Amino acid sequence: MTRMTRPRFLLALLLAPALTGCFASTGPGGSSDDAGDGSRLRVALAFPPAENLSPYGADATLLSRLGVTEGLTALDANGAAAPALAASWTRENDRTWLFTLREATFQDGTDVTPATVATALTHATEARPAPAALSGVTLTAKTEGTTGVRVTTRDPDPALPLRLSSPSLAVLSPKAYGKADRVDPIGHATGPFELTKVMGATAATLDRYDDYWGGRAQAPGIDVKFVADGTARASALRTDQVDLAEAIPVAQAATLDKGIRKATATTRTTSLLLNTESDVFQDAGLRAAARRAVDTSALAEGVYEGYADPGTGLYGPAVTWAAGKRTEPAGRARATEPDGATITLATYDNRPELPEVAQVLKQQLEKAGFEVELEVREYSRLESDVLEGRFDAFVGARNSLLDTGDPVSLLASDFTCGGSYNLALLCDKDVDKAVRKAEGVTDIAERQDAAMAAEARILGTDAVVPLVHQRVITGVGPQVGGALLDPYERTLVGLGTRR
Repeated sequence: MTRMTRPRFLLALLLAPALTGCFASTGPGGSSDDAGDGSRLRVALAFPPAENLSPYGADATLLSRLGVTEGLTALDANGAAAPALAASWTRENDRTWLFTLREATFQDGTDVTPATVATALTHATEARPAPAALSGVTLTAKTEGTTGVRVTTRDPDPALPLRLSSPSLAVLSPKAYGKADRVDPIGHATGPFELTKVMGATAATLDRYDDYWGGRAQAPGIDVKFVADGTARASALRTDQVDLAEAIPVAQAATLDKGIRKATATTRTTSLLLNTESDVFQDAGLRAAARRAVDTSALAEGVYEGYADPGTGLYGPAVTWAAGKRTEPAGRARATEPDGATITLATYDNRPELPEVAQVLKQQLEKAGFEVELEVREYSRLESDVLEGRFDAFVGARNSLLDTGDPVSLLASDFTCGGSYNLALLCDKDVDKAVRKAEGVTDIAERQDAAMAAEARILGTDAVVPLVHQRVITGVGPQVGGALLDPYERTLVGLGTRR
């Protein structure tokens, strides 16, 4: 596949003036930086708020990456549950866990107490649609003394401490929960940075929260711009208008000095999801034909220029245990001829490789006999239509362990009849049975085995075709230290991030 890097590089230079002045560094409240502190961080993010900063959907990760929100637990470097607002926890029986809180305060000055934590978790359970971390899970939270929160699940849930690390289960103060199910995290979270102002889909301002339980952040604040165009993000970093830029397009990587482009192996997989309720892809034979038409190696090398591995399953190489446990997909239908069947393939441009992936897929599918119409939008303008099944096929990038850190939870939210993020609208009794079985397994190794058995069932439906496993490129300015780059993509800025 021939690349056209020179026109893109020229485009980057043309776009650079459009961002000039967007990241003027002012201190909290518009004052200059505090003496002795580092400078305010200037950050370019790819995705603007899509759901009014509700923690229960896509915006949850935006809040966690900026150090605004946190939950009872977090994920450590090995993907295990680690203390956050909960200093420790014990399992009392197969359905009940007791979490002991540390001393902490909300950014509005009120204390984090067992009652406020129980209230926050209760609001999450009542959210509609349910947060992905709670897909298929029913839990209740009650206070226990002055420091304890007892969480009980309807069914045994050995992954509960992992589940509670989800950005969508962040703990907010009671003042955050308003009328009409509106949740307002501004000034009501617990993280080291307080969100103080949001300018629609264009920008946001954060100031350091000096009373954070974990200590005082080195940066006095963060100035964020939401820049959907990946070329513009790379240009802003190259011309020193930003300090951190997420999701640098692979086509722009070569324009950045080697020292400032950081490639991180992630648990993110780009997949082709086929709408099992559409006129075309409700036919399993045509789904099989679409899967057979896809050449994943052409995508990994051609579109991603080596910053990805060909898709092998729902969990990629960053999930180190998966490869040795993977089994062949079960129950696949025989491919039938498309005979000119017309499909609409949708994707979004916040991740610049995805339109290229979709264009290559269009060619591959048309070669196989489909007629393909392509639709590309910004993600916030696309998600609701995909969830409602308005397209035949969708190309998306999904971090398989983002929501909970538990491999089974991804399967429940994305591929079961009641899943809250089921973009393929898959409803298959064998899949649901395999996922339910995996959810009940307590032993870690056995749970992994059960997850892979369920993955084989899901892949056997051909509702999802894994395309590539990504290495995400983050632009980190030479003056920046302490950027948080993790395979789960939950973090970016933390206590030690500075310039």
